[in-house]
Amino acid sequence: MTMTELLLLFSLLQPSPNREGSVREFSITENDTLTYTLKLALDEKGQPQHFFRNIFTPVCYTNECKPVYINFYWDLLGNYQRYDLPEGKVLTKVDHDEFKEADYQKLQDILAQPNSIFADLEMEDLITKGTDNLTDSVDAKAGATLKTIKNQVIDGAVYTCYTLWRIAYGKAVPEMQKITESHASDALLHRFLTSPNHHYQYWAMAKVMDKNGAVKRDFEPDIESVIAGKNVFIAKYTLQHVANGFLQGAKRQNWLWETYQKSPYALQVAILKKLTGIPLSTQLATNLQTTLASANQEQSQLIQNLLKK
Repeated sequence: MTMTELLLLFSLLQPSPNREGSVREFSITENDTLTYTLKLALDEKGQPQHFFRNIFTPVCYTNECKPVYINFYWDLLGNYQRYDLPEGKVLTKVDHDEFKEADYQKLQDILAQPNSIFADLEMEDLITKGTDNLTDSVDAKAGATLKTIKNQVIDGAVYTCYTLWRIAYGKAVPEMQKITESHASDALLHRFLTSPNHHYQYWAMAKVMDKNGAVKRDFEPDIESVIAGKNVFIAKYTLQHVANGFLQGAKRQNWLWETYQKSPYALQVAILKKLTGIPLSTQLATNLQTTLASANQEQSQLIQNLLKK
């Protein structure tokens, strides 16, 4: 399957705001002369799903500008997700050569990098001074900056990569965050906490947990699901930041023991370290005692320290 076919298939698999729900439009001011429409896709219940923008932008070289038509998609916190092309549109290089399948894939890889070198560059940095008839071929340039980014761009489409990356991570991002903030509700927080999108989870966690780690009661099951989830990094983060009181009591510690048994080693160690400052239920102490026989040296030391209390 070609990259174009893959992009089309991926697009068809995504929720269609026109078929399943509606779209809200927002007018975003980029600068004194440019205003564009940012769209928020809603499902049939009016719940926000993702942002998208139908982009037309000129990509300008030293002697000409060419139009680029492309659609961008972001999650609800402004994290770039993917792109696709309007029907019948293609991307081209400086000499009007059409993108190859590998170029489309590389563009997705470039746009998916929030820490790209483009963040520290201006358009002028891509120009070798003293060159009148500038092409967009990296090999044709002698500038040190261009040699640095040679492996991070598409040869023949340097300015296209730069322009599109700047749009993907531009002024629209904080606007999306403001819009999502205006939609904040308990339903959205529950949804975010149980989402596989870790950006959503961190964002929601900051709203349901205070600076001391106390969790709003209605969201305690969600925090449990995060700690017991597949993402070990956010599970450890949650465990380390939740208040000790969250893990006290026989019922919660029975759940924690079940979680411990199913968790990878790194999270098991994090759980044992977290328990250092928490009174153990009789059942949890017994369970820890029985697991000593199969524990390694690090686990064994942590468990023994807990039992000594």
